Amino acid sequence: REGRLFGLLSSHQGSRVDLESTRRDSYPKQAKMLIPKKNRREVYKYLFKEGVLQAEKDFNKPKHSDELDVPNLHVIKLMQSFTSLELVTERFAWRHFYWFLTDKGIEYLREYLGLPQDVVPATLKKSQRPLERLPARPQGDRPRRFGGDREAGGFGGREGYRREGGFGRGAGGDKAGAPGSYAPQFGGAGRGAPPS
Repeated sequence: REGRLFGLLSSHQGSRVDLESTRRDSYPKQAKMLIPKKNRREVYKYLFKEGVLQAEKDFNKPKHSDELDVPNLHVIKLMQSFTSLELVTERFAWRHFYWFLTDKGIEYLREYLGLPQDVVPATLKKSQRPLERLPARPQGDRPRRFGGDREAGGFGGREGYRREGGFGRGAGGDKAGAPGSYAPQFGGAGRGAPPS
């Protein structure tokens, strides 16, 4: 092998050596996934319409979902390609992939699908219905807690068990900790002790 490399060096005096030609093909080249154009367009249209896409990590699933009649493997591989081109961002949790379109991805899909500039994904549309707020409950509907009013300081928080007759350690007026004659002694051979 060194003789082969030396022979290349001597035959290419003064020029760069093509290192690719000296390597053996020890790794097979990766095959590209062939996806029918119909499936590719369906996935792209759905992704542009929704702005997000999710897929279970199941490469053998024959159909992605009810809305998208495409093999799950095709969806995952297309989105892998989009992730490497930074057209989508990917999240993975609990055996599910989640992809979110980026601005670059929106422009790419708009150009690929031939859509006008005013068409945007659902994630960028403003909601038409106003936010619904729950009506405030009157004070009378709420059950009374053991400590009384919040304003009185007895809502059942820390003061609820600290005060006289409360719960926990504060019950019975026992405010003292260890007895006064208790003096712990620390010593002996432990970590950091000088060797004896």
